[in-house]
Amino acid sequence: MRKRWVHGLICEATGAKYYPIGIHPLPNLRYTTPMKIDLHNHTTRCNHATGTLDAYIERAIELGIDVYGFSEHAPMDFDETYRVSFADRGAYEAEVRAARKHYRDRIDIRLGYEVDWLPGHMDDRVLQADVDYLIGSVHFLEKWGFDNPEFIGEWEARDIDTVWGDYFTAVEAMAESGWFDIVGHFDLIKLFKHLPATDIRTLARPALSAIARSGMVLEINTAGLRKLVAEIYPSRTLLEEAFSLNIPVTFGSDAHAITQVGAGYDHAIALAQSVGYTEVVTFRKRKMQMVKF
Repeated sequence: MRKRWVHGLICEATGAKYYPIGIHPLPNLRYTTPMKIDLHNHTTRCNHATGTLDAYIERAIELGIDVYGFSEHAPMDFDETYRVSFADRGAYEAEVRAARKHYRDRIDIRLGYEVDWLPGHMDDRVLQADVDYLIGSVHFLEKWGFDNPEFIGEWEARDIDTVWGDYFTAVEAMAESGWFDIVGHFDLIKLFKHLPATDIRTLARPALSAIARSGMVLEINTAGLRKLVAEIYPSRTLLEEAFSLNIPVTFGSDAHAITQVGAGYDHAIALAQSVGYTEVVTFRKRKMQMVKF
């Protein structure tokens, strides 16, 4: 058992010690003990990840991660091959909750979903699920899976600036819906390195303003380091814009394999600190907690 769990955390709101493992936390509190957070990770139930749940958790423990979240691709009646099924949803939630109990003395496991913003296909059973958080992500533009290598050829038929504008319009609508806690990989649209001529800040500003108004959290996602663009989501430029709007952040490795757990975490920390962030967000039962990092 690591020292942090023996001595607990200090809550700034009350000055009291707090032991997070296995205890329902109070909402919207700040904890002064630094912690490593990774809330965006997947399982084999999405049909495009490898490795057991236990293997992911053991790797997170090995890396010294304090709060580790699973956020499987949520079920919906579209693109069903690459997500957990409705039939399997209960088993996924039960497996993560069982792992939370099993590992409670070693790491704090959180349960969530990554939900595709796709009007007409999102399901209330997911949006109202009893989970710790929901990540809202845009992977489709008019049902075009722009980040899927299977459909990369579609980029050649598109105007890049228009695609970027449409993407951030979708993110803006997602934020305005009020359904989600975290914005997933904010500038995912850059992954194949199709970059616009228009200033990215101009394109993204309405979406960032909507995120700020909604109270959502922006994810610093290291998966971009593994893509053609070789850059964290979001870029420094956009993260600086988010910081200027007081948008809080969290961290996610978006792991689909054991080797990706915590990958690039030091880069994410360095980026966040260089922009000015000193705190990171985690969630329990859809309630925000601010933690030093």
